[in-house]
Amino acid sequence: MVYSGPLILGFIIGFIIGTRIKPSIGSNLKFPASVFVVLAIVVLIMAYQLGPFPWYTDSILANGLIAALAGIIIGKITFGRG
Repeated sequence: MVYSGPLILGFIIGFIIGTRIKPSIGSNLKFPASVFVVLAIVVLIMAYQLGPFPWYTDSILANGLIAALAGIIIGKITFGRG
């Protein structure tokens, strides 16, 4: 059984963060695809190390963290402006 609370909250928070990632006019900070690949790898490792909440038994990963990564990517694609 998949618990929807961490998935929904993680996605919403990730989506908000993803919409805030935008290039500044005076900054050389860029977010190419390689940044998101590295972020995905780090999130998967962290999600495995964290594991589910103590009373959840749906998977071996922290589902809220995976949903947050999806929210960041979708937020950046849809409203990231850049």
